[in-house]
Amino acid sequence: MRLLSNRRHASLGQSKRSLLLLALVCCSAPAFAQKPVYRCETAGRVSYSDAPCVGATEIDATPTQGMDKMTGKSRKGQDVQRAERNAAFAEAFQPLTGMNADEYRVYQRRFKLSPADKLECARLDNHLPGLKKSVQTAAANDLAQAEVDLYKARKRFHDLNC
Repeated sequence: MRLLSNRRHASLGQSKRSLLLLALVCCSAPAFAQKPVYRCETAGRVSYSDAPCVGATEIDATPTQGMDKMTGKSRKGQDVQRAERNAAFAEAFQPLTGMNADEYRVYQRRFKLSPADKLECARLDNHLPGLKKSVQTAAANDLAQAEVDLYKARKRFHDLNC
């Protein structure tokens, strides 16, 4: 009788943990993941955008943390604080979810997408690095087509909100 009670208690504890994890994942603050920023050059003018263009180069626009001149303390905006909280949350639950902070950020961003869109995003995740490499290694006569192919894939990634 006591053994049966311990099993029931253990399974109840496991289901409570699962429900708590599910609630935290669903109700946590939305992650504002860093989207790529593109440097576009058209007709001699340079512009920066989150939307890709043909021949765009992806730049690193990671926000920096300023220092207060008087106190020497780090000043962090709400976006940086939120990202740090989400990373700590992902790290704490990594044994349960199996996702590191970057994977968790992508999971949160894609949570509301349809299953078909999630599959398309996963396909693009695997396809984009090859397209970037093909642009870098393309011969002069194939460069324009490689840039157009990369643009189309980036545009689709952006439109799906991957």
